[in-house]
Amino acid sequence: MAVLQLLHPPLQFQKASTNFTHNFTTRASSSSQQSFPILKSPDFKQLISKFKSTSLNLALSGSLALTLTLSGVGYADALVGVNKPQLLPKEFTTVIDVAGFLSDGQEKRLAKEIDSIEKDTGYKLRVLAQNYPDTPGLAIKDFWQVDDRTIVFVADPTFGNILNFNVGETVDLDIPRSFWSRLAGKYGNMFYWKEKGEDASVEAAVMAISNCLREPVGASNCAEIK
Repeated sequence: MAVLQLLHPPLQFQKASTNFTHNFTTRASSSSQQSFPILKSPDFKQLISKFKSTSLNLALSGSLALTLTLSGVGYADALVGVNKPQLLPKEFTTVIDVAGFLSDGQEKRLAKEIDSIEKDTGYKLRVLAQNYPDTPGLAIKDFWQVDDRTIVFVADPTFGNILNFNVGETVDLDIPRSFWSRLAGKYGNMFYWKEKGEDASVEAAVMAISNCLREPVGASNCAEIK
């Protein structure tokens, strides 16, 4: 699982086919921060492999921002790991709101849109609204059966920017990485969600993702946040 734009208390998933993850971390001090992996160096791959098992468990639990930079692996905002399966709903749903940001009607509309996205594009969007450390954490991976076609969208305002994304490898190949940081910058910044509400940020982001995923793959796809 390739990891792209990641939350302040991040989730992170392991790629099955490679020894690294892609991570983009949003911060309170700026609307988005982007880091790119280096794939050529054997030493770098060995370093990533060494940290992989640890970062998978910690970051997935909403505990660690793992940033791949030109100098190697950097850890930021290390927090206590969380794994609270008791916070998961009893029945499967593509939208989990443990923070109470969304009304029942909003959850149903988002779930309907997400179902439509999956049927039309094959991509799986999953939404988790949380206030760290009140998060299911690691438990969502198995609950949602996260794979390379999955986008995990975590709405968490703990550190300022509310929009954070973990993106599967297949999605990473088709969607420009800049899309996620631009999306976080437009609808995730503190000024936006404090004025409009957390729910407005979540809904706007889901619709923007829906529009992006439906565009033909190419050099200019997802160039605009709609």
